[in-house]
Parts: sequence; structure tokens; C-alpha cells
Amino acid sequence: MVPSEFRPGLLIPYLPSNCQGRRNKKLFWLPVIAPLISVILSTLIVFLTKADKHGVQIVEQVKGGLNPSSVGEIQLKRPHVGQAAKIGLISAIVALTEAIAVGRSFASIKGYHLDGNKEMLAMGFMNIAGSLTSCFVATGSFSRTAVNFSAGCETVLSNIVMAITVFLSLELFTRLLYYTPIAILASIILSALPGVLDIHEAYYIWKVDKLDFLACVGAFVGVLFASVEIGLLAAVTISFAKILLNSIRPGIEELGRLPRTDTYCEINQYPMAIRTPGILVVRVNSALLCFANANFIRERILRWVTEEEDHVSNENTKEGIQAVILDISNVTNIDIAGILALEELHKKLLSHETEVRK
Repeated sequence: MVPSEFRPGLLIPYLPSNCQGRRNKKLFWLPVIAPLISVILSTLIVFLTKADKHGVQIVEQVKGGLNPSSVGEIQLKRPHVGQAAKIGLISAIVALTEAIAVGRSFASIKGYHLDGNKEMLAMGFMNIAGSLTSCFVATGSFSRTAVNFSAGCETVLSNIVMAITVFLSLELFTRLLYYTPIAILASIILSALPGVLDIHEAYYIWKVDKLDFLACVGAFVGVLFASVEIGLLAAVTISFAKILLNSIRPGIEELGRLPRTDTYCEINQYPMAIRTPGILVVRVNSALLCFANANFIRERILRWVTEEEDHVSNENTKEGIQAVILDISNVTNIDIAGILALEELHKKLLSHETEVRK
């Protein structure tokens, strides 16, 4: 573990240079070399103070050079193929999801279009070539992308420069990384996060949809405290839960007419909307009317009609509901359970002397 008083100091060389580079265009080069300076200074400090003897975790031995070819070790026999297919499928899903998520995030920030097909082709060729030398599964790295973005990289040429630099470092400088503290590597990534986070967009998501905001928070917390895979899993799980919840309990709105128009809107969202006396206008906000939500929709409409009748019987000031207009223009698919629910709703409303129109 890294002592708590040591962690903030790792950001000292990096954050001021990053801020100065943004404020002063003449110092544009400062944020670019700041990570390198931070690594060099932190390595020297650990080496001179022997901080690794006092709880500071260091990189230690790093194997130099490139991996040898492993083409001759490929096994196409039955047990190996089955195991490789299972692991490969999971790895492909996680890698592709992470790459697309990272790509869309930075495409939105930089204002360019992300072609998913090209991303998949690039990842496929990249991993096929990497498998010949026993490389890890390659994908769009969030940490490396964030650091590149923070450094001001604009084109893919930066990846070529980075690849050459990594190659030279593996061949020549791996022994110099022995005393590099692990915390400085994490600090560089964390210092690049403020440029990626968009608080205003998160607040906008909160105002539009609370469940989408919950998925956003789940992804953020998962990535921050666990890993990118855990963050993506949390966001996808919450999103699927939202889909199931919306399927089981779809939005059902009572509509009213806007003054001096023929437009009907939800009365809760538009308080100025006027109810038509004796008519209940209802809209179902769901593409599916199926066994999962048919009973919920039927019972909600019947409850509205019953509540209106009870209100009329207590007040004796106006007529009850004479007709129910059901707007199901959003519904694109109805199964047998949905049809039966509509038929039952029709029968019960007729027993209340209420007409149903669609």
C-alpha cells in the first residue's frame, strides 16, 4: 500500500503543468511532457529515499524485449478449441463493449463520427496479429485514451509514435523502471479524468431520466473502484433492468387539450391542458402490449374510471365518464394476452356504461 501522505505528492508535478498548458498557449508542450517528468521524478525520489522499504509499491522487474513467436504452440485439438472458444467469446464481448464505449465517449467530446464496423475490423486484425506472439487481448484502452486526450493528441499518428516509444522502452529502458512507484501510473490516469468528466451532461441526464442517471453513476463507480469491465457490467445491468421495468410498468398518461389548439398533451407535464368533460383520453407509452404489462394497463385505466365515478357521486356537480379514448399509436406489437386484456377492459367499461374508442 502507498502511504496516504505520499499519494497527493505524486500529482504535484503534473496538475500545475496541465493547468498552465491550457491557460498559456505558448506552454502547450508542458502537459505533453508532464507525465514523463512525473515518472522520472517519482522514480528518483523512491530510489534516493528507499521508499520501497517503507510500504511504497514499485514496478520492480520488467521483462524487456518483445514476445517471441508462438505460432508453433497453437493447438487445434478438441479440448483446447472448446476452452479457447469459451474464453475468446467472453473476451471479445468485453473488449468490444469497452472499445465502443470509450470510442463513443471521446467521439462525443471531440465531435467526430465513430464507425463501429471499422472499429470491429481493426480490433479483429489487431488481435489476430497479437495472438501470434501470445499478446493480451487488445482493445480501446480508457486509461491510454484519456492520457492521449489530455496530452492533446489529434490523429492516429500519436499511436504510431507511442508504439515506437514503447518498443524502444522495452528494448532499452525496462531496467530503469524498477523503482517506479505504481501510484504514479494511477495518478497520471486520474489526473486526466477531469477533462473527460462532463458534470453538466450528467446533470442533464438526471433531469431527463433518473434510471439513465443511475446507470451513469453505476458505470462511474464501477470503473473508479473496480475496473472498466465491472463498470460496463453495472451500466448494462441497470439498463436491462430499466428495459424490463418499462416493459412491465409502461407509462400511461392522461391527456388534455392545449388551449386554442387541437394538440393533446399529458396533463401532469402541461398543467394548462384542459380535460374534455365526460371523456377520458389515455395514451400508452409502450411499443409492446403483452402478457407482462397488459394487466397493469387494464387495471390502471379501470382505477381512473372508478375514481372518477366515486368523485362524481360525492360531488354531484358534473357528469361521469361517458367515453374512454385509448391512444395506442405507440404500440407496435400486441400478443394474445394484450388482446384479451383489451377485450376484458372493453367489457368492464361497457358495464359502467362507458364507451371505448381507439
